[in-house]
Amino acid sequence: MRFSTLALALALTLATAVPATAQQAERVAVRPVLIDDRLAASPDGAQLAAFDAFVESVRRQFDVPGIAVAIVQDGKVVLERGYGVRELGKPAKVDEHTMFAIASNTKAFTAAALNMLQDDGKLKTTDRVIDHLPWFRMSDAYVTREMRIRDLLAHRSGLSLGAGDLLYWPTTTYSTREVAERLKDVPLTGGFREQYAYDNILFGVAGLVVEAASGMSFQNFLQTRIFTPLGMTETRYNSDELKPGDNVATGHAKFDFKDLRPVGVTSWRNVSGAGGLYSSVHDIARWMNVQLAGGVYAGSGDSAKRLFSEQRQREMWTMLTPIPVGKPGVPELAPVVPNFMGYGQGWNLSDYGGERLVWHTGGWPGQVSRLTLVPGKKLGVIVLTSAELGVAFNAVTYRALDMMLGREGNDWLKAYAASYAKSQADADTSWQKHVAARAANSTPSLPLAKYAGTYRDPWYGDVLIRQGAKGLELQFAKTAELLGDIEHWQHDSFIVRWRDRGLNADAFVNFALDADGNIRELRMQPVSPLTDFSFDFQDLRLVPVMAEKQ
Repeated sequence: MRFSTLALALALTLATAVPATAQQAERVAVRPVLIDDRLAASPDGAQLAAFDAFVESVRRQFDVPGIAVAIVQDGKVVLERGYGVRELGKPAKVDEHTMFAIASNTKAFTAAALNMLQDDGKLKTTDRVIDHLPWFRMSDAYVTREMRIRDLLAHRSGLSLGAGDLLYWPTTTYSTREVAERLKDVPLTGGFREQYAYDNILFGVAGLVVEAASGMSFQNFLQTRIFTPLGMTETRYNSDELKPGDNVATGHAKFDFKDLRPVGVTSWRNVSGAGGLYSSVHDIARWMNVQLAGGVYAGSGDSAKRLFSEQRQREMWTMLTPIPVGKPGVPELAPVVPNFMGYGQGWNLSDYGGERLVWHTGGWPGQVSRLTLVPGKKLGVIVLTSAELGVAFNAVTYRALDMMLGREGNDWLKAYAASYAKSQADADTSWQKHVAARAANSTPSLPLAKYAGTYRDPWYGDVLIRQGAKGLELQFAKTAELLGDIEHWQHDSFIVRWRDRGLNADAFVNFALDADGNIRELRMQPVSPLTDFSFDFQDLRLVPVMAEKQ
């Protein structure tokens, strides 16, 4: 899921008594920080005007059609506004009520749902997953037996980065249950609870645990237990819930990494626990305030109510998985290098300027976002954007943090422009290395017709290669968007170029032959390092179906 996992890399290289249950919503004895739509008195008008100008400069520099930002502090809204347009070439403006895909910022909602169920006495996050989903299986029996609910939320399962993401990305015809059941065939590449490796698929499983424990659909749970109590009327469970006429931003991608164009709407109904939500900065301001208030929100009337207990809040923000701290991709980003980095339950944990940060990023085709909380200052910042550049949301986030924390001297536009330039240069270098190594005059070992057929991977399923009108074409059987034309590269290596040029995910297709000249295996890998990690082509082990049956 774009930008959702390489959170630190985006920043560096591109970058107490509580109610017995949350439902009881009893009065809280401590003074709460309530959700308040009134604007806070600070910062002053000149600072806000300078911030507005900065956001516009980021929009222009990085070619982002629309950005929405909200800042909250001490339970009040400091700023809520939109910049630019909802769709390139159309006049409708982005405002604070415009809905964007928040993608992996959904993960914190999934974690909250499970922790609310613990407050309800329906589960414990230390429960084994198989105690709630008896059919659940990983590829290793020990991991299956010992996987706890909180392990689903902490990126420490032993799965590799983005493993299994092709089961839902781009949109597939698999159901949520089918995606989860296919985990048994996704290989583990690391030790259980040994190291951080971001995944999405286990958050889909987490949504199924919510359903099993609550007796409600995941969608209904989020709506009735979170969205409605918080007054989040501009939040949708998935893109499928959007209606004509809604105030919603269109995503944009640079087709072939060059020309910015609108992209179609994606549906992740089969992994909604990982990244399905749409929301506005107006609604996310409410979500940030309840997080910063330790689960307390303002219900109807003057009584303060709880969404989740303070104990659950502490646990969600407690590090479960350490993450190695990297080096800045460019010197200008040295100020954002943290002293520590880790992952809790649905949240990244790090520091900036002497303050602890609790944050996450989100990536969806054509839209990326970042939500950042500074608990020590009761401060929250949400940045939603309608283009696929993490440099934009990071620049705006750190400018907002500096404004609110009284920090000066950082030129974030310059820093992230340098980071973006380096990433583009690195991608160009990678391509030139491929070109230099290519045996351009080589030919395939077999007639092209011999490469056609059905190839099967244990966890994804079938990939079809067939003769089309202009030559060989490749189609992922469960993924309509993954249809592309195959062109010869060298020897028995080809490149598939997807007909949807907004995917930016062309891949090498490499055939391995046995001693008798029969195709033994097909492997794939992305051509560009800029391709999103959720196109985990390299994890596929595709075998000709006929050879498999022998």
